[in-house]
Amino acid sequence: MNNTLISADNTWALLSIMCISVAVSIYLEQKYEWASKISGAMIALIFALLFTNLNIIPASSPLYDNVVWGFAVPLAIPLLLLQCNIKKIWHETGRMLIIFLIGSVGSCIGAVLAYFMLRGEIKELNGIAAMMTGSYIGGGLNFTALADAFKVSGSMISATTVADNLVTATSMFALITIPSIGFFRKHFSHPHVDEVENRANHGDKKNAAAAYWAKKEISLKDIAIDFAYAAIVVTISKVTADFFTGAIPKGNMILNMLNTFLGSQYIWITTLSIVISAVFEKKIEELSGYTELGTYLIYLFFFAIGVPASIKMILTNAPLLFVFTLTIVLVNMIFCLVGGKLLKFNLEDIVLASNANIGGPTTAAAMAISKGWTKLVGPIMLIGTLGYVIGTYMGVIVGSLLGA
Repeated sequence: MNNTLISADNTWALLSIMCISVAVSIYLEQKYEWASKISGAMIALIFALLFTNLNIIPASSPLYDNVVWGFAVPLAIPLLLLQCNIKKIWHETGRMLIIFLIGSVGSCIGAVLAYFMLRGEIKELNGIAAMMTGSYIGGGLNFTALADAFKVSGSMISATTVADNLVTATSMFALITIPSIGFFRKHFSHPHVDEVENRANHGDKKNAAAAYWAKKEISLKDIAIDFAYAAIVVTISKVTADFFTGAIPKGNMILNMLNTFLGSQYIWITTLSIVISAVFEKKIEELSGYTELGTYLIYLFFFAIGVPASIKMILTNAPLLFVFTLTIVLVNMIFCLVGGKLLKFNLEDIVLASNANIGGPTTAAAMAISKGWTKLVGPIMLIGTLGYVIGTYMGVIVGSLLGA
């Protein structure tokens, strides 16, 4: 992937492709019903997959890491959480937490099952099983910690990362599509989907996306206040997270858990944003544009997560690792769907909880945003960040048992 049409350091060309892809994705989403069902966010991800695997753009670049992950994602979250009502969050969080924990158990069982399926074919598999257990409960933070804990070699880490990227991108596509499939609508309740569709039903010919994102009044002052607010929240959150990271020593399970949890900037971004949205509810009603700005940044994020998924590298270097990671994800999704059905939970809670397991809180929040389930953004962010805490410990348990 080094010999791409556009080099990794050609930032402006890569930015142009990213912005054009997002613009086309949004246009298609609002123009065609089929695209509205898939969502513009997933279309942007597909564009990234195509461009990477056709060797048009590189699989890694400072643009993705420094700009999208470093700035776009943190700024998007406080903007989008302005519309969250804290009074309703705890009611919604309870059910998603249960599904999230069921999915976490599914990830552990999936890792064990995949291990026994492929233990004679892949080296260092107990360490890889630990890495992916943590990753499919929490996220990349757990992946890195467990790779170090089990001393997994650099070559296997790289190969697993490629497999993980492709499986994660594929699972995000599947999860975001499930609420649009008739079978799942028939067998699960879906109040948030109904709410979005009812809100968009104004008697015109616009699809749901076009109706929801209809033109609204917005001023330069709104844009200035929106970005200033988001920047302040992220700054305070990063300072607070850094303080707790340095102040809380590591050494035992409880201290490690507190260090990880309180040292996460996303915990503080979410918490501050929700508190501010409750305290300044009337002031927020006077603002405009924060939902649109935040959603656009999230679309850039979806493009970025599709970029590293190189199908060529999977086929040549890590086909069995693809099977291994896919098995864990499939078991996770089955556990969430079956558990949610038995407990009579909403389809939206189920797919978001599975998303939070597989992709982490940021991708789950992005999915909720892209589907218009604004009431669920705050709860899934809070629940998803808990995965950072429990993922590493569950990964250590699974990896240790399999290596015994």
